[in-house]
Amino acid sequence: MGTYTQKTGTGFEQTVIRYETESCKWCRLWEQCHNRKENRIIAINHNLQRLKSRADKRLKTRRGIAKRKQRCFDTEPVFGNIKHNHNFKRFMLHGLEKVRVETELLALVHNLRKKIA
Repeated sequence: MGTYTQKTGTGFEQTVIRYETESCKWCRLWEQCHNRKENRIIAINHNLQRLKSRADKRLKTRRGIAKRKQRCFDTEPVFGNIKHNHNFKRFMLHGLEKVRVETELLALVHNLRKKIA
């Protein structure tokens, strides 16, 4: 059907290819596939698919599995501590920049508490 470019929410430009079937009306799975009267149209970002595949391969290596296991000990307890022990449920400020600053302050306080203890 064609190729077009679009920008993501973060401003990254990506190329997407749209495919349309020639005829869906003879397919026995047509009603399960979609509920439109026209033929099915799908949009695929091949570069994104390639990057996801590459990341998936890296995650399934021995080193990737070890890194995923280590995450349980490195980051998750920190977020659990901030949320549960310090009763942090939601951000008080709005906007990406303000939330970033608030996150940095939370991390600073967490690190100071660790250093003192």
